[in-house]
Amino acid sequence: MLSSIHSRIECWLFEPPDSLIGKPLWLVTRVLRYPYALARDVFRGDLTLRAMSLVYTTLLSIVPLIALSFSVLKGLGYHRDLEPFLYNFLQPLGDKAYDLTSQIMQFVDNIRSGVLGSTALIFLLYNVLSMVQKVEESCNYVWRVEQPRSLGRRFSEYLSVMVIGPIVIVAALGLMATLRESSVVRFASGYEPFGTMLLMLGRLMPYVMVIGVFTFLYQFIPNTKVQFRAALIGGVAAGIAWAASGVVFTSFVAGSTNTMVVYAGFAIVIVALIWLHLSWLVLLLGVQLAFYVQNPQYLRPGRTEIQLNSSLRERVALSVMYLIVNDYCDNPPDTPARWTINSLADHLDLPGAALGPIVTAMENKGLLIVADDDTWLPGRDPALILLADVLNAVRQDDSGPRLGRIRDIAPAVTAAKRAEQALRESLEGKTVKDLVSEKPE
Repeated sequence: MLSSIHSRIECWLFEPPDSLIGKPLWLVTRVLRYPYALARDVFRGDLTLRAMSLVYTTLLSIVPLIALSFSVLKGLGYHRDLEPFLYNFLQPLGDKAYDLTSQIMQFVDNIRSGVLGSTALIFLLYNVLSMVQKVEESCNYVWRVEQPRSLGRRFSEYLSVMVIGPIVIVAALGLMATLRESSVVRFASGYEPFGTMLLMLGRLMPYVMVIGVFTFLYQFIPNTKVQFRAALIGGVAAGIAWAASGVVFTSFVAGSTNTMVVYAGFAIVIVALIWLHLSWLVLLLGVQLAFYVQNPQYLRPGRTEIQLNSSLRERVALSVMYLIVNDYCDNPPDTPARWTINSLADHLDLPGAALGPIVTAMENKGLLIVADDDTWLPGRDPALILLADVLNAVRQDDSGPRLGRIRDIAPAVTAAKRAEQALRESLEGKTVKDLVSEKPE
């Protein structure tokens, strides 16, 4: 029953009737694909498990992370300016938020450069890098990136963000405080509707900063090129979801006083763990949304393995060869090629995970070669690449598990050979260059 309902919803979202195309309801179905895909990914459990893993990593690394992030600000005497920002993050914990914020700030005040020896400093840096690396691994998992940053890049890029990030936040908070106290803003606040607008803007600024932080993380952390538009949409959605979940969580904590009494001193630990898990889950959902915005062809399959039938594989292989050779023949020799796996996937409206094995199979047969900039070029003169060679490349792809010899049924083998012979005769002598030269019917 549930499977049937799920299939109908998926069919309505991704295969709407032609009569709806261009109408408002058709636009609604295109928008609803994103929350549907995110809800499906949450129920499958992968994102939830990774959020739990990040909670555990946070417990081990939160103290070194705070120590490193606040170290420069403490030296400049501005670390107290981050206290409101920290309290705003912990506010959903209810009455315990103020106590926890005070304890964290007291911990920062107690940190002295002479206390940490070389061994302790190395351990501190290792914990900080481990935590950010775990976050990167989760983001790379969402973005299907197999190659993480190198050790040198991790050290330089992670530490620069950990040190410079808090300074930027403090500078932004100081700038906002200066603007609020300026004579122009004071004068404008005495007249409506400017007074109301400035009041609303002041209340929204903390959430705007949260959205800005999310957007930066979504574009910086994955070890791949993330479009700003995708990162911004993911950041806005995650910022709104984080604010909404904070309101709901605050109400939950306020309404669970009797339960908290049972846990006594452990209550703050349990509440903090739940809030950390919820915050990491919101962050990962924002990463997933940014990925879907940049790669909408993955909305329907998600992380499931994508299997193309043999007919579609052959059609995709011929399409790829057509696009690459057409681009190669039209442009001068010194002009860089423009087709990468991602651009081919976008143009064909096909997930890169399904396109990759097809391109790899043609590369293994010498039909395609990859340049230093990850663009694809013909492996040899297009006039020497037969269309039959392209089909054979994807038909004879043996990257999967090998099977033993199967029993032949004579009539079936004869029929298959006749079909194969008819196909070869229809393509005999035709090359990829001929395919590009043909006018479309």
